[in-house]
Amino acid sequence: MTKAELRKTFLARQKSFSVEEREVKSFAIAELFFQTFDLSQIKFLHVFLPIEKFNEIDTRPIFERIWRDFPFVQTLVPRVDFQTNEIENLKFSIETETAKNVWHIHEPTHNEFVETEKIDAVLVPLLCFDREGFRVGYGKGFYDKFLINTRADCLKIGLNYFAPVEKISDVNDFDISLDYCVTPDKVWKFS
Repeated sequence: MTKAELRKTFLARQKSFSVEEREVKSFAIAELFFQTFDLSQIKFLHVFLPIEKFNEIDTRPIFERIWRDFPFVQTLVPRVDFQTNEIENLKFSIETETAKNVWHIHEPTHNEFVETEKIDAVLVPLLCFDREGFRVGYGKGFYDKFLINTRADCLKIGLNYFAPVEKISDVNDFDISLDYCVTPDKVWKFS
């Protein structure tokens, strides 16, 4: 299937979850993330804030546990610069004030930036992924542009509700594949 077909199908499936289903699945994903990844070498972790209207995975359990158990990890969140259409990395802590942008995504109100080259791991939002680690997002290309500028050793970890599809038929040269994808039931690793 094409990205457009998959986007339509999986966005509808994602939006159909009840509040309770989303909470249970988000918590299971957080648990598997912490069971799988060694955070001792992570100084900067970039994590998305969910788009609520799309019922995206709730990343609060990940933030809360990092702030509590891994104080040496600096959490960052994205903010889109609409002049350049690129993602900026902003420091994010329990004290950070946020405001909703034009897409109703919460973003920090401050301007404490961190260079992309410093990031050790990125938790990537997506609607679905295939067995080669390619992802379908919302179609704006922000994350592909962002991920291409991360270090070669930066871990690219998708978070997704669903098991992979066999293959995305229209993967492009500029599409960046994931290293891992965490679902509620399993962590998928890609070569």
